Amino acid sequence: MKNILVLFTDQQRYDTIGANGNEYAQTPNLDKLASESVVFDYCVTPSPVCVPARLSLLAGQYPNRTGCNLNNPLTAYKGNGLYGMLTDAGYHTCNVGKMHNSRDMYGSIGFRERHTQEELSNPKDDYTQFILNSPYKNVFDYMGQRSEMYYVPQVSQLPAEAHPTQWIGDRSVEFIEKQTGEKPFFLFSSFIHPHPPYAPPAPWNKLFRRESIPAPFVPENYKEFKKIMTPSFDCEHLGITELAAKRLKNYYYACVSFVDYQIGRIIDALKAKGLYDDTIILFSSDHGELLGDYSNFGKRSMLDAAAHVPLMMKIPGTAPSRRSDVASLVDVAPTLLSLAGIGFDSEEFDGIDLFSARHDVVYSQYGHKKNGEYMVASENDKLIYSTVEDKYYYFNERPEAVNLYDAGNGRVIELQKKLKNYMDSDVGVIPQSNKDDLPGKAKKTQKVKDFGVGWMDHTARRDEEAARIPDGYKVDLP
Repeated sequence: MKNILVLFTDQQRYDTIGANGNEYAQTPNLDKLASESVVFDYCVTPSPVCVPARLSLLAGQYPNRTGCNLNNPLTAYKGNGLYGMLTDAGYHTCNVGKMHNSRDMYGSIGFRERHTQEELSNPKDDYTQFILNSPYKNVFDYMGQRSEMYYVPQVSQLPAEAHPTQWIGDRSVEFIEKQTGEKPFFLFSSFIHPHPPYAPPAPWNKLFRRESIPAPFVPENYKEFKKIMTPSFDCEHLGITELAAKRLKNYYYACVSFVDYQIGRIIDALKAKGLYDDTIILFSSDHGELLGDYSNFGKRSMLDAAAHVPLMMKIPGTAPSRRSDVASLVDVAPTLLSLAGIGFDSEEFDGIDLFSARHDVVYSQYGHKKNGEYMVASENDKLIYSTVEDKYYYFNERPEAVNLYDAGNGRVIELQKKLKNYMDSDVGVIPQSNKDDLPGKAKKTQKVKDFGVGWMDHTARRDEEAARIPDGYKVDLP
């Protein structure tokens, strides 16, 4: 059986890689990997938010079947999916980094070995313990300061050698160096960046400093799409001008480049151990980021910038190529199991083995039933339905500029039937506490948050942080 390496990022758009046509990006290692891979030019996330997208990857099932459609622990799915199946087949399975499996954040989720790095301080978190036992234990916001600084570019308080992205690279390299070849390995290296806050270490923050960076895509009619984006991250609401959006893009790209550097280190470790030619390498991300497009930031949208993710696979013995047919993260499990020669019940998966079949359409979902957004997408077009406003959007171009929805269009009718079947089989449940975190919902039920998000500071070290402020002063902590 071949070794398997999954390199995974958080909130990385498809178009942030040089090999995918971005002349501004500095991604030499991903560019080299793409030149040796089958690159899927149109991969769609099953959900444009972390938890459901990652569960769909694990399970090989869409959110309408897993029951998970928001960043919450509610789910109908009970299995260990891909990771447990590889463990049971004899792989030495290891996860390094963020998994955001809200059912059991620090559990095994099917792996034999985990080195955890979730987003906030927690005594159970391996990276938290690394910081507490380092010279940098006085750094509390080691992923960057969130809350009111969530979409404010910032330089990491940590040096590059202690940065969370570097830690993922270090632990991944250490795992590879320990391999003896006695059994195949499955390594899932998962980076939190370029998820906000955009906080690259110095001097990586200075890789992109030009006003000449392409401005966000903001068509004249951009306000028509506001109800299928998160209102809290509207640029006008946050006071993000076009120039400020460019500055944010510069820092976002710096985060991508620092991840790219770690990917190069991991691949070099494979080569040094003589394992590169016997290892399947898959690179992807859970969802994208609007990054100022349509005068909005964030994910939680079916528009291309948030729903379209990179996907490439380097497979020993398979010639590099580019494919335009639509793919999904639900295809990762059946594809990797097939490549590894591990049998499975195809009924367990909504995804397909991408090297023996092709999709007509794929689906994506955020929220549920009367409080959600649903999408069906093919290689050439897509239909989005917002249940909140009971409105359809039909597009046949990327990025989307004009809603071409026509109730009498034969293709639209065809896609509506497919989407209705998907929605009718949705088993998800929306917990009461999350109902305001839905597309378009905030405008109807609550005041849009002043800084875009509520307080998302850590709580595990709150007392320690407060104690560092002298008497006579009071630190504002949640």
